[in-house]
Amino acid sequence: MGMQTGAHIVWDWNGTLFHDNDAIIGATNAAFAELGLAPITLEQYRALYCVPVPKFYERLMGRLPTDGEWEVMDAAFQRHYSAHRGRCRLADGATELLAGWRSAGRSQSILSMYGHDELVPLVQRLGIEAHFIRVDGRTGPSGGSKAEHMVRHLAQLALSGVEPARTVVIGDAADDAVAARHVGAGAVLYTGGSHSRASLEGVGVPVVDTLGEAVVVAERLAR
Repeated sequence: MGMQTGAHIVWDWNGTLFHDNDAIIGATNAAFAELGLAPITLEQYRALYCVPVPKFYERLMGRLPTDGEWEVMDAAFQRHYSAHRGRCRLADGATELLAGWRSAGRSQSILSMYGHDELVPLVQRLGIEAHFIRVDGRTGPSGGSKAEHMVRHLAQLALSGVEPARTVVIGDAADDAVAARHVGAGAVLYTGGSHSRASLEGVGVPVVDTLGEAVVVAERLAR
């Protein structure tokens, strides 16, 4: 794909394109079990989840985990998630939306806090890799913020002619909107992932219930 001049979508992966809520909750509860904490429900997770992840654990434990506890919980989470992600699928309608955006001559990419070496083969296995001009997962340790990754991602996209002002981030978390604002891009938040509508509405960007609506709003914002 050559130089891009039109609208660009940066897609979040977990909880947005990839519908993995069940695997995430199971992995979170496996992490809690390591410290003898009670399991939580999807509703509790969606109400309390935040990044960086140690802050989320603080909301549930009443204190920040120690470095040792964080390592144990993170390892348990990653182990359980890897074992269960194979049963997860793309969000409803995602394949058609990706194909439609691309066939209209527009570009799109993925930026995820999921490990890069796990993300790329998963995108390939799901047969959607050709729709993206870049797929970037996290390459450093778990638990950071998305904003710094977004800066690097957009710097790479700029080499293909993508402009922040014509770029819209579609994600399921406040962190996605914060990262978009950090680089001067637009954002749309989707309620089908890790956050409840109530926790997203305070962010100050459009909130939608389907990815189809998200793409319609992104098209408008990127004009």
